Amino acid sequence: MSEPITLRRFLTRYAEPGGLDPNLIFLIEDIASACRVIGNRLRNAAFEGNHGLAGDTNVQGEDQKKLDVIADEVFARICESSPRLAALVSEEREDAVWLKEPEGGDYLLFYDPLDGSSNIDVNLSVGSIFSICTVGTDGDRDVLKAGDAQHCSGYAIYGPTMMLVLTVGSGVYGFSCEYGTGDFRLTHPRMTIPAETSEFAINASRYRLWDAPVRRYVDECSAGMTGPCGRDFNMRWTASMVAEVHRILTRGGVFLYPVDDGNRAAGGKLRLLYEASPMALLVEQAGGAATDGHSRILDLQPTGHHQRVPVILGSANEVDRIAQYHTADAGSAAS
Repeated sequence: MSEPITLRRFLTRYAEPGGLDPNLIFLIEDIASACRVIGNRLRNAAFEGNHGLAGDTNVQGEDQKKLDVIADEVFARICESSPRLAALVSEEREDAVWLKEPEGGDYLLFYDPLDGSSNIDVNLSVGSIFSICTVGTDGDRDVLKAGDAQHCSGYAIYGPTMMLVLTVGSGVYGFSCEYGTGDFRLTHPRMTIPAETSEFAINASRYRLWDAPVRRYVDECSAGMTGPCGRDFNMRWTASMVAEVHRILTRGGVFLYPVDDGNRAAGGKLRLLYEASPMALLVEQAGGAATDGHSRILDLQPTGHHQRVPVILGSANEVDRIAQYHTADAGSAAS
């Protein structure tokens, strides 16, 4: 029987032909430790009185769950000791938290400590999203990095099996946590997204708010065999980006959280730095595509720590089709 490939063994031997920076390995292992602790806190939340609201709002003006606050504190406490980590950028904190004067080569950690926390009290899957970039060579304090600057991104999903899924720029790999030992072991090597799919995920309750290209796409999918697609589609929605993306990485599909009349003033719903960009990198590394409807997400230059953007990602052919509908609509509006 071959030796199991643990996260550490993968990072030190297999992740990159030339070898990863040891300090990046340390940081990824710290993130894995934080996710392990968060997973345990979630499992024990009912016994520790940690269900429900914290009684405050975050910087987005959204109600915080008690576990949102706990997860953020766990991420910060465990990761801030990583030797080359210069700053943390969290969904739950208004500004970047600088841990040291940055030097060239230091790391920046972006994270959503608990994605989909509205699902906690109904015992559905939630997760954590993270991304790692480096400080510029001049050691400046610019944390507004485009998605293509990411060295690593990933998520933990706290489901029937806790998993850590990540990319360091050469494919996507899934590690399952063995609850007896706490080890993350490679169980899903080279996760790939098929170009074709017959499954889409969107919050259909917002139909009246959508722009014409999104309505057109959903209407065509809903028409099934009798429509222009010539095949039946399934629709999914779990209100957790991590759960949606994990399903897409496992069996294909497309996820849409578009700009609409209800979120247009904010620029969209999902945050670019610690939700859209990390997931876009994973999806592209798995052979899929990610767009805001007009531009590749990884090309977007952030203008603020908590900037929101539309997100459409998943199987490449479906994402391309939706982007074409946006382009056609823009052309019609301009003529």
